[in-house]
Amino acid sequence: MAKAKEGDTVRVHYSGFLEDGTVFDSSLERDPLEFTIGSGMLIPGFEDAVLGMDVGETKTVQISSDDAYGPRREELVITISREQIPPDIDPVTGQELQVRTPNGMVTNVLVTDVTEDTVTLDANHPLAGKDLIFEIKLVEIV
Repeated sequence: MAKAKEGDTVRVHYSGFLEDGTVFDSSLERDPLEFTIGSGMLIPGFEDAVLGMDVGETKTVQISSDDAYGPRREELVITISREQIPPDIDPVTGQELQVRTPNGMVTNVLVTDVTEDTVTLDANHPLAGKDLIFEIKLVEIV
């Protein structure tokens, strides 16, 4: 039986958990996730976990934050004047917004604090700084 190797396109089912057991994502109610190992489409630790798996094999792996979404970076948290928010948006804590960066890219941010004069935005990935646990089943090597 062939083992998954770099360059293979594979289909996997997975469930992702935080260390406290909270499920943050799962493909079990969807089609399997398809990707090419080594393409950089997924976090490095996930791709590495699939290497060497046999079709039908299931494994559970813990992926450190460094091999997942990286450390939480405080420089990605900024406080801006409320006047910089478009007038048609009434920001509230927990709201997700999209902002255009100086280089023209659009990025998602989370509103983490709102005062009368300021709004604090966090551009860190929601899973940054967290170690993740994945249960992965290799469904197919395409």
